[in-house]
This record gives sequence, C-alpha cells and structure tokens, in this order.
Amino acid sequence: MPARSLLGPMISSGKVIKLFYDISSPYSWLAFEVLCRYKNIWNVELKLKPAYLAGVMYGSGNQPPVLNPSKLLYMTSDLTLLSQYFGVPMYRPSKLIKKDSVIPMRFVTAVAEKEKDGDDLVEKVSRELWKRMWSTHQDIVQPASLTEVGIKAGFSANEVDDILILAKSQQIKDRLTSITNEALKYKCFGLPFIVVQVDGKAGVFFGSDRFELMAYFLGEKWFGPHPT
Repeated sequence: MPARSLLGPMISSGKVIKLFYDISSPYSWLAFEVLCRYKNIWNVELKLKPAYLAGVMYGSGNQPPVLNPSKLLYMTSDLTLLSQYFGVPMYRPSKLIKKDSVIPMRFVTAVAEKEKDGDDLVEKVSRELWKRMWSTHQDIVQPASLTEVGIKAGFSANEVDDILILAKSQQIKDRLTSITNEALKYKCFGLPFIVVQVDGKAGVFFGSDRFELMAYFLGEKWFGPHPT
C-alpha cells in the first residue's frame, strides 16, 4: 500500500483532486495544465482552488524564492526546461517585476462564484491570466486587462463588467481568504499545493513534479506530461 498522509476529517469514497494555485506561480501553471490533461484519464474530479500565494507564504512562515538570489537563478533555467518538457509556452521575463496577485486572484474567485456548475470558465480565465503574465508579459491587474481576459475566456463585455464589480466585493475578498486558509489547514507552505482524496483518505503534494506519486496514490498510471 502507498504511504498516505492523513489530514483532516475522513472523506467519502471517490477520487478528487484539489489544486490550490495562484497565477503568480509559474509552477502552478505547469501543475494546472497536466492535471487538466489527466482528469479524464484518471477519472478524477478536479477542483480548481484559486488561492492567494502571499497569504500562503505569510500564514506558513515561508519566504518566496525571489528573495533568494540562488533560487532565482535556478528558476530561470529550470522554467525554461520545464516549459519545453510540459509543452507550456512559458517565458520568464528578462526582468522579474514583483506584482501583487490579489486583484487577478479575486477576479478568478469571482468567476468561480458566478460559475456554479463545473470549472470550465475558471479554467479558461486562469489560463489566459497565466499566458499574460508568463508568456506575453502583459498587465494582469488593470480592469481593461481583466476585461480582455474575460472576453477571451468566453464572457460577454457586460458579464465581465459584473464580474469586475463582484471581484471588489467583501464577499469575494472573504472567499479568497477562506480558500487560502483552507490550503493552510492542510499545512500548505507554497503553491501549487495539491490535495488528492481517494478511498476516504487524503494525500498532499507540493509542486509540479509529483505526478508519478499522485498516480501511485490514486492507483493509476503516469504516462508522462502528454498522455494523449
């Protein structure tokens, strides 16, 4: 039997994967794309959990890698190779400008609040935001930028206006805080943070390089980053 990390209350049978992520995390994008590719192959329910990375770092007492010059240097070459391996169009900008992701993550949270059935639109909006930040290096915080993201994801201009208003509400601020705190309850210390629930137990995985272990935990097979 695989080693399992027991966290929180027992859950019902079935395979569920919770992905806690922030679009400011390039490794979250890699995990996001791979899990989207595998959700049908592994026959799991993938629950997208937009969280706030700065809140996770603060709540866990961790520090972002950009504060460590050696880690930052490593990330440059690491992300280039990972982009090629996973087939994700990620290009680290020549100068990394620290941006607070709270505004775009509230926007994603508002989309999730609007979309009651499934995560299709949350998936599309998140992907568009990652593309802007890590591929085309465009703004991700201004209302015009978020409007463009929403329209590309399939919303009408009027629907995006409603989402922008909702994203500023206390309801959405509290919701984003709640999801971030949910991650911290699993002893999360960074993103992406993945909770796999199967057979009434939960296992936790950090980063975008644990897919073979996830497959083992689930009793499934890992076919590499491009399963089809």
